[in-house]
Amino acid sequence: MGVILGLTGAVCWGLADFAARFASRRVGAYRTLLFMQFFGFLALTAYLKWTGDFFRGVAPGWHPWVFAIIAGLINVVASLSLYYSFEVGVMSIVAPVSSSYPGLTVALAFASGERIHALRAAGLAITFLGVILAATSFAPVKNEASPHSNSTELSRAHLSKGVLWAIFAAVGFGFLFWFLGFHVVPLVGSAVSVWVMRLTALISLSIFALPLRQSIRMPHGGVWWMLAAVGLMDTSAFVANNAGLRIGPVSVVSVLASLYGAVTVLLSWIFLRERLERSQWFGIVLIFAGIVCVSI
Repeated sequence: MGVILGLTGAVCWGLADFAARFASRRVGAYRTLLFMQFFGFLALTAYLKWTGDFFRGVAPGWHPWVFAIIAGLINVVASLSLYYSFEVGVMSIVAPVSSSYPGLTVALAFASGERIHALRAAGLAITFLGVILAATSFAPVKNEASPHSNSTELSRAHLSKGVLWAIFAAVGFGFLFWFLGFHVVPLVGSAVSVWVMRLTALISLSIFALPLRQSIRMPHGGVWWMLAAVGLMDTSAFVANNAGLRIGPVSVVSVLASLYGAVTVLLSWIFLRERLERSQWFGIVLIFAGIVCVSI
């Protein structure tokens, strides 16, 4: 069942990230994250009220709530980095890079007591190699060092646009899912933990909008349905993933959920016609091969 929940999270996250790509380029990464959290919070509140699962199975004391709030803050930083990568980068590159977070999650899970076999360790190495190849472009770049000289093309390796944000997101999510699996979900539950994270995100994004000079004005036009889709899919993915973390190994469920990158790349290739260099395609293949090895 943990495998099914992890794969369910992967599909929902893939759809959410694909829609977030369009929303973030229309209203910006900050407003996309804020309003998708709003829609997810409303939907999850209605679900918990209807099922009567509010506070059911939550451990006593204030520690569970503090841990859930910390997870919410980590999620805000990682998600904002991810959406910035969508805003400025190529979806079929930044999505696989961000989905490499299980490398860190598995390492932390192993340090926390979970055991890892040789094939899984090899999968981690393959994943990181794939991240380097997918994140690096070898296409010629213009040399504009002198305004009086003709621009020449230099074939040198350079990071693709948005990749640094994607790497930052991967680190954040890698730590987040380990923290959820070992310290939050066992105390708060799968759905309630997501509800607290959504509420934390709404409050923190609203508070920091002014000092960060970010607009939170209401969007106009058809972008609303995209924001609603992102919020509903992302929230569903988190609930499924957290339920999987509760009943299955953190390392395995996290790796399976990270396959959302495959869904996003497939959608980008079909609908956006995004082109990649051969080395980057090879890197993406290695990422997914490594993810499969880690999940076995």
